[in-house]
Amino acid sequence: MVPPVEGGDATLLPEFPRGPLDAYRARASFSWKELALFTEGEDMLRFKKTIFSALENDPLFARSPGADLSLEKYRELNFLRCKRIFEYDFLSVEDMFKSPLKVPALIQCLGMYDSSLAVKYLLHSLVFGSAVYSSGSERHLTYIQKIFSMEIFGCFALTELSHGSNTKAIRTTAHYDPATKEFIIHSPDFEAAKFWVGNMGKTATHAVVFAKLHVPGDQCHGLHAFIVQIRDPKTLLPMPGVMVGDMGKKLGQNGLDNGFAMFHKVRVPRQSLLNRMGDVTPEGTYVSPFKDARQRFGVSLGGLSSGRVSILSLAVVNLKLAMAIALRFSATRRQFGPTEEEEIAVLEYPMQQCRLLPYLAAAYALDHFSKSLFLDLVEFQRGLASGDRSARQAELGREIHALASASKPLASWTAQQGIQECREACGGHGYLAMNRLGVLRDDNDPNCTYEGDNNVLLQQTSNYLLGLLAHRVQDGACFRSPLKSVDFLDAYPSILDQKFEVSSVADCLDSAVALAAYKWLVCYLLRETYQKLNQEKRSGSSDFEARNSCQVSHGRPLALAFLELTVVQRFHEHVHQPCVPPSLRAVLGRLSALYALWSLSHHAALLYRGGYFSGEQAGEVLESAVLALCSQLKDDAVALVDVIAPPDFVLDSPIGRADGELYKNLWGAVLQESKVLERASWWPEFSVNKPVIGSLKSKL
Repeated sequence: MVPPVEGGDATLLPEFPRGPLDAYRARASFSWKELALFTEGEDMLRFKKTIFSALENDPLFARSPGADLSLEKYRELNFLRCKRIFEYDFLSVEDMFKSPLKVPALIQCLGMYDSSLAVKYLLHSLVFGSAVYSSGSERHLTYIQKIFSMEIFGCFALTELSHGSNTKAIRTTAHYDPATKEFIIHSPDFEAAKFWVGNMGKTATHAVVFAKLHVPGDQCHGLHAFIVQIRDPKTLLPMPGVMVGDMGKKLGQNGLDNGFAMFHKVRVPRQSLLNRMGDVTPEGTYVSPFKDARQRFGVSLGGLSSGRVSILSLAVVNLKLAMAIALRFSATRRQFGPTEEEEIAVLEYPMQQCRLLPYLAAAYALDHFSKSLFLDLVEFQRGLASGDRSARQAELGREIHALASASKPLASWTAQQGIQECREACGGHGYLAMNRLGVLRDDNDPNCTYEGDNNVLLQQTSNYLLGLLAHRVQDGACFRSPLKSVDFLDAYPSILDQKFEVSSVADCLDSAVALAAYKWLVCYLLRETYQKLNQEKRSGSSDFEARNSCQVSHGRPLALAFLELTVVQRFHEHVHQPCVPPSLRAVLGRLSALYALWSLSHHAALLYRGGYFSGEQAGEVLESAVLALCSQLKDDAVALVDVIAPPDFVLDSPIGRADGELYKNLWGAVLQESKVLERASWWPEFSVNKPVIGSLKSKL
């Protein structure tokens, strides 16, 4: 195990190199070190620095500027790097239980280095490992040690060629044979091939395979998960009856080997069934602690929530990296000015501020939310492991499912839009591949699709809310949930009577204003969606048709507004808690207010349509408040990205380096890429530039 980094604050949070960013750092209203300690804590900062230092000092992780690795070489290197991460043993199984937030922290550190590495590690240790742990029983615990020693390498095989989001239509089968006490895993045709499975293409030896379980008499008990060996761990050759292969080059994340598999009557032991939700006796009788098949189906897919929460965290990583690059660039890039002789940093322009700073606030708010939701998920999984079948445990699972289903769309879309804005805000330099914004955009793109298409997932959240309202209307039930995310709905009739009454920008500069507006908005959309759904049904539409008709203009914005409210609520409570140091309250309050008001501004049309806003003043106040907060945060922007940016080696962007030497770093990187350093002697002004070239050679 790698020893943690020792030393005090100077070692843990060293000063940044002197350079062009000094002016903005000096103008910050707070200490970036104090905010880093408050946000992460000393132990977590030391943990992250240990990881970053290990990567930087290991030749296996050396950056190779200009190297264009082949697909085969990149995937081989990514696997070797993943293996080395396990050898470092940054996080033992015991540490995971003791300090669960170190799990997403490790994933984030790897994601900052390379998204393909983070996802490869995540799929093996968390998605595959979590599925075995949470869906299996004591008889499967031997797999856990093998997972972390990499004796086996895993993947999560749910999606098929012809079905992804519609998991109930999965067609792989598992027929039980009581004569041999085995399950027969079978793909009925090529459309039932497992498809898009991360790690399956080249490296996985075992898969958690979802298949429809049949017992003698051809009675089907629905989708269940099985551990199936697909390759020989020593040779990586396919097991008998398994056809497995790689899908080829993708738009991004090409270090990850997505693959396909078909099974031809592959026999696996009865014990291969992950049996926490249901089991088959040696004689072939199906038994389950869940009498409700729908409840059993929901719990069996619980592993998807952990995947979606992890994607939320990875999307935040991509947004953080893009913000670090774009804001450091904006603070050093000078264009135009009040006179021809004086140019100012582009960060001084309100247009640049309003393009970038709301996404910086989003990075902070979503980061806090991802951590809190991960802890909620840990609580739920511990309940599963302990055999808790209480009503609260079941409701906790439903609430987390609803939150995770909407958080992945919100975070991945916010990151995708934010990265593109950063790319454009850096002008032509942002389009240069070496500055990494294009890679971040392409690597973030699949976050919008895998583990559930974003638009389909939002319907899961809107259905959850509609179900609660139907329960209230039919039975008079109160709105209550374990995490209290829906408790405010208990007062929804009185909330709908409220109006926006803020008349000045100064009174709007608080996230409490947006919170009140969001609560009204969710209540309004929930009522409108419920009424629209019932109207469609009364008109003769089936439930399926009615829900689809409601989703575009009702259910989708309802789910997004509900999740945005939850993010705003949690971040607001976080930055206003008594333990926040006085010196940090102002900047954190502004971040919270900016994210809340900026997100709310996207729903201005709905706020007017429903009558919460009236007259021109409401919209003008909201818009002016966002601009005012951007202006107030402008001088803090560099210090805020200093808190969230990784070391230069990990960030790997010449225009985003911490020294702020924008042109020197970019010029040196371009020279190295074009291989002209060796030919620099014929440069006409070489005598002037020789010191620069010399320093660049030593640095690069």
